[in-house]
Amino acid sequence: MDLDAVRHNVTMLAERAGDAELMVVVKADGYGHGAVQIAKAALEAGASWLGVCSLAEGLRLRAAGIRAPMLSWLDVPETDFAPAVAAGIDISVSSLRELRAVRAASDDLGGVGAHVHLKIDTGLSRNGCPSADWPDLVRAAAAAEAGPHFHVRAVWSHLACADEPGHPSIDQQAERFAAAYSVATEAGLRPMRHLANSAATLTRADLRFDLVRAGIAVYGLNPVPQHEDLIPAMTFASTVVLTKRVAAGESVSYGHTWTAPRDTTLALVPVGYADGVPRGLSGHLRVLLGGRSRPVVGRVCMDQLVVDCGDDPIAAGDRVVLFGTGKEGEQTATEWADQLGTIDYEIVTGMCRPRVARRYLGEDAS
Repeated sequence: MDLDAVRHNVTMLAERAGDAELMVVVKADGYGHGAVQIAKAALEAGASWLGVCSLAEGLRLRAAGIRAPMLSWLDVPETDFAPAVAAGIDISVSSLRELRAVRAASDDLGGVGAHVHLKIDTGLSRNGCPSADWPDLVRAAAAAEAGPHFHVRAVWSHLACADEPGHPSIDQQAERFAAAYSVATEAGLRPMRHLANSAATLTRADLRFDLVRAGIAVYGLNPVPQHEDLIPAMTFASTVVLTKRVAAGESVSYGHTWTAPRDTTLALVPVGYADGVPRGLSGHLRVLLGGRSRPVVGRVCMDQLVVDCGDDPIAAGDRVVLFGTGKEGEQTATEWADQLGTIDYEIVTGMCRPRVARRYLGEDAS
């Protein structure tokens, strides 16, 4: 993982955010990159907030000594909010049940202040308060804020199609968000607003408001069609463990889906679908080995794959790059995703595997 790439991306996003603060989303263990290391690098580069999905993720960051403002937005009903309130983690609230639970946690702690972000569903139809229930939630939140230990920090929502600039739902959601915010201010609340994700931060200056939430772009993967100055932070690499010459007519791996058309050298690489290399890439995967892009032949296995190296002098210990920035001719996470008909988010978060070791470049630059 290249932490200098993360710093570059965060600096660029902070500039594009203008007067809005920048929240860096480090859920799913930093999109597979390592939440603690990414959070520290992002804060060094100008982020002022961190975003996590669950309280457990937030508490791990607090345990690592990270004290920055933090928002957590999704937990199961039986979650005890007290540890998060005690740790100063802001909590997203989408229902009266959640509001009461957070307020009760604050009371149980002897009045430790709780900070909430009220989430309105503006059209994604996932989490967030339905518009019909919003006035009741706002009134309850305003009543709670009248007490001494409860504060409504923000009103927020999430866009469904921001990665498709010009999609009509973006303006529709913005209009619904504005209406919901008006309900909150009419009830006497004065919260900040946040709506923009990475894509909207890059394409919709009018939706940046007080805070933007950048996720995938922090990691150097571009969520919008136009070019952006982003550097992928993750390189997935391994080494050759064995080479062998095989004769023309010999076949490779399960099912013998590939047969050597000529005498050739094969290189065995000890990674497979248990390490995040999708089996669906069999027959389509190329790796950078010995300064050249080379095909992976035969099926990707659980623990290994095989590379056709022709007559080149490849040896055990040679480095193999499966994906990276693309600057040296290697494939990228986005290219993997395109071949599989998915998104690059899935590729990089799929690197959260026990056997995949993380190494960080730029860690000593802080």
